[in-house]
Amino acid sequence: VLLRSPGTRFRPLSFEVPKPLFPVAGVPMVQHHIEACAKVPGMKEILLMGFYQPHEALSRFLVSAQQEFKIPIRYLQEYAALGTGGGIYHFRDQILSGGAEAFFVLNADVCSEFPLQEMLEFRQQHGDAHSFVILGTTANRTQALNYGCIVANANTQEVQHYVEKPSTFVSEIINCGIYLFTPAIFQHIGEVFQRNQQELVLEENSNGWQRAEVIRLEQDVFTALAGSGKLYVYQTDGFWSQIKSAGSAIYASRLYLNQYSKSHPERLAQNKPGGPIIRGNVYIHPTASIDSTAVLGPNVSIGEGVTVGAGVRVRESIVLHGASLHDHTCVLNTIVGWDSTIGRWARVEGTPSDPNPNDPYAKIDSETLFRDGRLTPSITILGMSHPPQPRGAESLPSCSPSRTPSTGCSVTIPAEVVILNSIVLPHKELSRSYKNQIIL
Repeated sequence: VLLRSPGTRFRPLSFEVPKPLFPVAGVPMVQHHIEACAKVPGMKEILLMGFYQPHEALSRFLVSAQQEFKIPIRYLQEYAALGTGGGIYHFRDQILSGGAEAFFVLNADVCSEFPLQEMLEFRQQHGDAHSFVILGTTANRTQALNYGCIVANANTQEVQHYVEKPSTFVSEIINCGIYLFTPAIFQHIGEVFQRNQQELVLEENSNGWQRAEVIRLEQDVFTALAGSGKLYVYQTDGFWSQIKSAGSAIYASRLYLNQYSKSHPERLAQNKPGGPIIRGNVYIHPTASIDSTAVLGPNVSIGEGVTVGAGVRVRESIVLHGASLHDHTCVLNTIVGWDSTIGRWARVEGTPSDPNPNDPYAKIDSETLFRDGRLTPSITILGMSHPPQPRGAESLPSCSPSRTPSTGCSVTIPAEVVILNSIVLPHKELSRSYKNQIIL
């Protein structure tokens, strides 16, 4: 997102876009980013950047988002995965067109309050006109090793040292994947590109030019900029989390729903006569059909066209478009995929992977799928591998919310069974209970 000062022009916001349309708290993941960017005064244009093939669902989303936020939004497709720095360097001419003075870069696999205006004000108070700002937050000493770690001057907040995922403790300040740059950043990225070219010039590899353009902001650029007086960190106390796994999506949904209670209470369901029982923060799409005896919440997101029967209990879960929960089902810590069906009196439950509630700086752990040869207990997932896509779109990214009448995840859970800590791939009709399994 390129920013400007009053009277000057500025343009785009750039993203790396992994699964950008997966619904979190009732809207596509990347819509939270766009909404935050659109609030910055003078925002000129938003660019989504990734190497996924454009498809119908993305096109519809872009049209809808432009109409809602009244700002131009475009998608730029990389010819290959070029890394967090290579992508913006490849499209630098488009980013800089119009005489941009500054721009934000946001990774799409994070959730946050996105204090973009605060970062802009911080930059005006620190450094010079060509300095750059990283959004940082505090993690505990153990989990900090899983992120980029920042050592900053306590008075000026200048970044003096940067290490990506160090092997030993460096700092409790971690990189949030949200940056404020000026066009001067392309000079530093260009130096990395030229160095990569020189290192590959003697290699007899036809793919060398592509490899030279793969650039990582964190390892290749920030490490070199640290201590140069050009890089600063703005530390936030607001919520932030990565969205690397299905379990972290449920946690991110909780964070956004809690934010809705303060910033957009109209988006949350309320207890009304003749309506379902709502506990805590719950989002219900207007087209969903919910029985008045159902109990929803806390932290529940109900998608478009979902049917929830009598006596159903849903907690800490995301129920995606077109799913059907029959009478008296119980759904806990679960993502129910598109067009899936859960039969009467069935119980579908997972194990939450929340941060330690007693540690204010704890972050969610990205658990490996297996531990000691066994499936790691986590949330239950019904049919999330290949969401519905248009015919001929087999190479499109997963987690697109588009649906057609004949496609979908379409997992069917029979009546009176228990599915616990399991992952069920799409188009499965189960006949019995399962525990701690991946059902192919």
